[in-house]
Amino acid sequence: MRVIAGEFRRLILETPKGDNTRPTQDRIKETLFNMINDKLYDIRFLDLFSGSGGIGLEAISRGARECYFIENNRDAIKCIENNIKKTKAESRAHLIKGDVFSTIPTLRGEFEIVFMDPPYGNEYEKKALKLLADNKKINKDSLIIVEADLNTDFSYLEKYGFTLIKEKIYKTNRHLFIALS
Repeated sequence: MRVIAGEFRRLILETPKGDNTRPTQDRIKETLFNMINDKLYDIRFLDLFSGSGGIGLEAISRGARECYFIENNRDAIKCIENNIKKTKAESRAHLIKGDVFSTIPTLRGEFEIVFMDPPYGNEYEKKALKLLADNKKINKDSLIIVEADLNTDFSYLEKYGFTLIKEKIYKTNRHLFIALS
């Protein structure tokens, strides 16, 4: 896995060993960032269920002012720490070692872009979306991107006060672009 573009372009990043995380493939990451590149400059980016930290570091590389990474898996945390050091992004990359659900309410301020790639099949994205809205970590201009498997149900979005803006479907998963209604 590598950083695709920007300040850290071509740097090879570590990925956690084992199959507890699924790093976003370079091809999919490139497509995703091409879709949001014009929204990245000087923003606060939140990377939930961070895994290797590759998405948040790509955001910093492409101009995000800062990124908060939230991860609770020990191997993934070590990987993120190593990747932050490798990119020399310590002043802009903030790693929070803990559970996403207990951490969201403690975050200060709002985020312009939130990315989440939770473990599939547990409805973690549903719980995280509710917490983000209830704790005012996003506003009407914020963009939430959820990486999910093809079968994940998002029929509750409107009920939670969200609108599906766009959906990009790949072979095995998809990105949903969501905003507050």
